[in-house]
Amino acid sequence: MSAAPRARVPERSAGGARGAPKGKPAAGTRQIVGVPPEILRQVKLLELRTRGLVNSLFTGEYHSVFKGQGMEFAEVREYQPGDEVRSIDWNVTARMRHPYVKRYIEERELTVMLAVDLSGSARFGTINRFKSELATELSAVLAMSGVRNNDRVGALLFTDAVEHVVPPGKGRRHALRLIRDILVYEPAGSGTDIGGAVDYLVRMLRHHSIIFLISDFLGTDFERPIKLLAQRHDVVAVTMEDPRELSLPDVGLARFTDPETGLTLNADTSDPDVRAKFEETVREEGESRKRIFRRLGIDEIVVRTDQGYIDALLRFFRLREQRGRRR
Repeated sequence: MSAAPRARVPERSAGGARGAPKGKPAAGTRQIVGVPPEILRQVKLLELRTRGLVNSLFTGEYHSVFKGQGMEFAEVREYQPGDEVRSIDWNVTARMRHPYVKRYIEERELTVMLAVDLSGSARFGTINRFKSELATELSAVLAMSGVRNNDRVGALLFTDAVEHVVPPGKGRRHALRLIRDILVYEPAGSGTDIGGAVDYLVRMLRHHSIIFLISDFLGTDFERPIKLLAQRHDVVAVTMEDPRELSLPDVGLARFTDPETGLTLNADTSDPDVRAKFEETVREEGESRKRIFRRLGIDEIVVRTDQGYIDALLRFFRLREQRGRRR
């Protein structure tokens, strides 16, 4: 399977992120230039495909789950039977000698950030697509859903450093720019540092936001940094998997290369014990990841390169909606 053509992203100024220490914020956003026509066609196709999904499937679910995270003062009016006592404005009541209450309306505007892992392991896939391509399509669906919901949507692309940032914005044109940037971006790094990405988001986002953290969460200690992020924001983990990372095929002696470190390992995959040990290790790592997310109160969406993601997203939205009704 071949990857989509990628365009190099030059610096807008000499102080951009590529020369900055790992994990440090870029000095402003960078402009992508020289995008090949085939990439622009891919962006348009992605928009058409995801717009159909958003219109037919996700608009209602997204809106009901992410309704707004705060309340905004609207007016003071006379108390009416059925009003809550705690909403009484005692200062106005004393002045007017009659009960008055404060009325609030829900703040509709939300900020949604897509934190996308573009490390070496994300540029891997054996069936249908690479994980990075899956991340791009998921980001497109979430971005278009946010646009339909009148939310501000942004993106942060990271490896072992913060590579590229699209500040939150509104509207279709902004969403298309975000999708294009994820689609064409060629990362400089190959490792993974979720902590650096989290540090950037903590400094960047001053108000409560929704953060979709899209990664494979392989070989990285992410609990401590994500814990801080989850204390301030609504974090949703989107875990990408490929079937060849879950079980080994019986193909005899094979060489495996770590896409992030370059280290190689020879293994006899025809040995049932080797395959069983591999699957056991993968299962334990997956269970550990799920325990971490449960401890932190983070919802996880698991998607695979060899399967569709629609059902996984719908399950997440409906679970959130049911949980909200029980509160």
